[in-house]
Amino acid sequence: MILTVTLNAALDVTYRVPHLRPAASHRVAEVVQRPGGKGLNVARTLAALGHRAVVTGFAGGPTGEAVRGMLAEAAADEGRGRVVDALTPISGATRRTLAVVDASSGETTQLNEAGPTITPQEWSAFLAAYELQLTQARAVALCGSLPPGLPVGSYAQLVRSAQSAGVPVLLDTSGEPLRRGIAARPDVVKPNSAELSALTGSTEPLRAAGDTRRRGARAVAASLGAEGMLAVTPDGSWRAAPPRPLRGNPTGAGDSAVAALLVGLVEGAPWPERLARAVALSAATVLSPAAGEFDAPAYQELLPQISVSPCSE
Repeated sequence: MILTVTLNAALDVTYRVPHLRPAASHRVAEVVQRPGGKGLNVARTLAALGHRAVVTGFAGGPTGEAVRGMLAEAAADEGRGRVVDALTPISGATRRTLAVVDASSGETTQLNEAGPTITPQEWSAFLAAYELQLTQARAVALCGSLPPGLPVGSYAQLVRSAQSAGVPVLLDTSGEPLRRGIAARPDVVKPNSAELSALTGSTEPLRAAGDTRRRGARAVAASLGAEGMLAVTPDGSWRAAPPRPLRGNPTGAGDSAVAALLVGLVEGAPWPERLARAVALSAATVLSPAAGEFDAPAYQELLPQISVSPCSE
């Protein structure tokens, strides 16, 4: 199984409006709710790709109950039975995120709550469960922001635990948790270009990715938005790009890329193949009518069209 960690899980709520105007009243045309947080999104994509994923992190309060209820419903669905709920219960309430989609432009406005405060006792309970889950994991993804109450070095601690268990680890976070986590030497980090720039001070992605490797990451797979992805690894460096500009909802596209990278990691696929899958799956997520899910026929159509080329610093 593949383990995904979402320390700041959420109930994602998406509103679709005909046209979003600031300081105006809107009639909502559609409301969609689903379990959210980067690791849960990754797990859902892994399940759709045919892999068993265990989701862990924290859940509490009415929103936490709603998240766990939706995960149970998905597990009861024959086509989505490979996501296992291993979230640690907490006293605080799981956060909500609100996405407002402007149907006229396709643009999305995102509002994210901070999340509940995690107590030392809840963190200890999570760590005990995490250590046990690592004994059965083929890979682990550490995803998203840290909720209040957790030390800024929490991801670094989880990286070291995975390494001690011999489990390859992918880190997808930002800011100081990313900086600390990289120093613990994860197998893969997946920042976007803005996160790379904030980390290294360089606005040139290839140079910034190389600097990130020198800081401790064994491999860097950087999202470049519409331009695709860049990978700087011990085996070489490559860029991958979609065949054409794509218009749609980018919500969850980065998480789909993480899922593809995890599959490539556990399969030992060559890096150019991992990148091609990640870019195709990310693009198919942008094209999907349902936010955060991928269009399977589009993925199959796009995969052979992804251009992957070597590059050097």
